[in-house]
Amino acid sequence: MLFDLTRHVGTHFFLFNLIRYLTFRSGAACMTSLLASLVFGGPLIRWLRSVQRAGQPIRPDGPERHLLEKKGTPTMGGVLILTTLTASTLLWADLRNTYVWTVLLLTLGYGVLGMIDDAIKLTRASFRGLSGRGKLIVQAALGLAAASVFMVTTGAPLGSSVAVPVFKSVLIPLGYGFPVFGMLVMVGSSNAVNLTDGLDGLAIVPTIIAAGVFALISYLVGNHVFAEYLQLHPVPGAGELCVFLSALIGAGLGFLWFNAPPAAVFMGDTGSLALGGALGAVAVAVKHEIVLAIVGGLFVLETVSVIVQVFWFKRTGKRVFLMAPLHHHFEKKGWSEPTIVIRFWIIAVILALVGLGTLKIR
Repeated sequence: MLFDLTRHVGTHFFLFNLIRYLTFRSGAACMTSLLASLVFGGPLIRWLRSVQRAGQPIRPDGPERHLLEKKGTPTMGGVLILTTLTASTLLWADLRNTYVWTVLLLTLGYGVLGMIDDAIKLTRASFRGLSGRGKLIVQAALGLAAASVFMVTTGAPLGSSVAVPVFKSVLIPLGYGFPVFGMLVMVGSSNAVNLTDGLDGLAIVPTIIAAGVFALISYLVGNHVFAEYLQLHPVPGAGELCVFLSALIGAGLGFLWFNAPPAAVFMGDTGSLALGGALGAVAVAVKHEIVLAIVGGLFVLETVSVIVQVFWFKRTGKRVFLMAPLHHHFEKKGWSEPTIVIRFWIIAVILALVGLGTLKIR
């Protein structure tokens, strides 16, 4: 909004001139969402407590201490993330940019789906919400629509192809099958973050780290000079996603203030489905889908642990892990929650550095 205003007012004033710089608007978006989260987080949490009473339903088959330590904690804290993220993005981004609108609407769509799921859980006082099939159908429909928009906006041949990291000239053409691939990335990323969201601060920090990496990638591929220097596939206009991701980082840090152990609020599916979808959508938009699997490797590990557990149990009746997802396995082994969370954060940082390394290795 402010960027569009400067086009009409002109750049005669110093502040208006600053707003035209992408780096300034990205920093401003981060600070705006962070401050808004800190200001409105407390009142929102008090309101959630007043309407939810019993808080988020806890799985009876989960770690025993959760029934004691986490009982009564309100959920749907993702509302705080989505509200501040949206407001900050609309304030600082170039609203003529198709990539920004597509990613934002996809994020909000997944957030609304998660909100309905959370509401059903609270109404039924059960940890079971929407059916898995129902959620997947909605996620797939939204993902297909977003991937189709990205394909058309980017244009051929890049728009319908998958770029392979490290190999600068390799493009895997998918043609009209690309929207299906893009949809799978978004749905997979959304559900992977959702599975990871099981301990205080566990999901939000790796999400912030991944958002930081992709903010840099967005800036580089959106800038023809940097893209050419690093031998990346340029995606004109994708640099504006840096504003969206910076706003996400600020909103995530603000949420972490209240989600730090012991959490005053959980993000719920409202936040986890939306944040995972946002990362997946950005990865598809900037043509770094495979890099997302590296940077978000922690989310991949958590998802794979569930798949392996279910597959092996159905075949043999035995469990590979004491409990899935993976973080619960370590809880069952006696690791304290802060130990698990901080070590997983370290893994997320290492994977982010590996993902960044693919930008230079060509």
